[in-house]
Amino acid sequence: MEGHIQCRFDEREDPVTISEDRAVSHIGVMRPWLGQEEADAVVQVLASGRMAQGPRVGQFEEAFGAAQQAPHAVAVSSGAAALHLALRVAGIQPQDDVVMPSFCPTTTADAVSSLGARPVFADVEADTGNVSRGTIEESLTPGTRAVIVVDQGGVPVDLDPIKELCDPLGVTVIEDAACGVGSTYRGRPVGAGADLAVWSFDSCEVLTTGDGGMLTTRNEAWASLARHFREETGSGSGAEHGMTDLQAAIGLVQLGRLQEAVAHRREIVASYQLALSRLGGVRFLREPDYGTSNFQSFWLEVLPSFALARDELLDRLSRDGISAGGGLTAVHRQPAYRHQDTGAADLSVTERLVDRLVVLPVYHQLTPGEQSRVLRSVRLAAAGIPATVRRGKWNGGFRRADAASA
Repeated sequence: MEGHIQCRFDEREDPVTISEDRAVSHIGVMRPWLGQEEADAVVQVLASGRMAQGPRVGQFEEAFGAAQQAPHAVAVSSGAAALHLALRVAGIQPQDDVVMPSFCPTTTADAVSSLGARPVFADVEADTGNVSRGTIEESLTPGTRAVIVVDQGGVPVDLDPIKELCDPLGVTVIEDAACGVGSTYRGRPVGAGADLAVWSFDSCEVLTTGDGGMLTTRNEAWASLARHFREETGSGSGAEHGMTDLQAAIGLVQLGRLQEAVAHRREIVASYQLALSRLGGVRFLREPDYGTSNFQSFWLEVLPSFALARDELLDRLSRDGISAGGGLTAVHRQPAYRHQDTGAADLSVTERLVDRLVVLPVYHQLTPGEQSRVLRSVRLAAAGIPATVRRGKWNGGFRRADAASA
């Protein structure tokens, strides 16, 4: 859901001095792509006088469902709300077990715990950062009633083998596609084959409404139940779960140019991969053969052979005026879940990725010059050349020959 990546983007033009007479802007790790069309759509809603859940929410649901090949779509206030409704629709009860990756935000486990159910953590595959049939199978318990799989960072999860495992057991598979809009799995949009899929439209996502989310399903009865839960008053009030027409109007504009946004992100990542492919001590998370990623984020694993440790590289990038995410959390390490008996699965890959990943800047407005700055900083770090850019002052510089050889 929200905060799948520690995005920490900053939309301010925070200047970073790199010489006495030349300054460049701070580079954030993520930034929403919003423009005049979204502003015009909001103005139209304001002029209509209907700002709460209204006709544009229905239009967005229909358009989004068609784009994702989902017969039924239910718009909600956030990705977390979508997951909460999906668990309720799936009939999760207190004391039920729900298998999920530990490599995800704590809010995912919180949604399970809020229903009195028990999160049971599964490890992920090193190549993709996603759960697989093998890692799920290791974590199944006699009390498992649902499995949450995640398209982490936009990388599609290999869903079919997981459903082949879970369907005969009567275990509902919920695909957390919060980061996955615009990604594909076996030639179809991610989420199209899931029992239930949930989506986030927060400001870190490729398609944003500022906040908001969606539940999609092929099951008409489940969709009807989700709409009923969305409109409930009291502890799960409609005010908490409903989407507004203001958000939906933005979403319709964003959906119309989703493919353009994804194509551009893929171009940025291809440039990163080409430039860093010969750099020792780093590894990219692999785009799988069975699908394509929207590259909601681009991950780099910093190996022990790299010149700097992961946190040192993050600090180096920061001092060069570049924000970079530190990846995700390991939920089983968090205070609320650290001492909980959640099964005996080996979570060593999760811990390794959490400790080593760096998320490099990827967003639509990232210029070639800014991308070159990111690459230059990583290359110089790999070569052991000290940082030369510090916020607010020139740090002495380095010889051009040093930079050229890095």
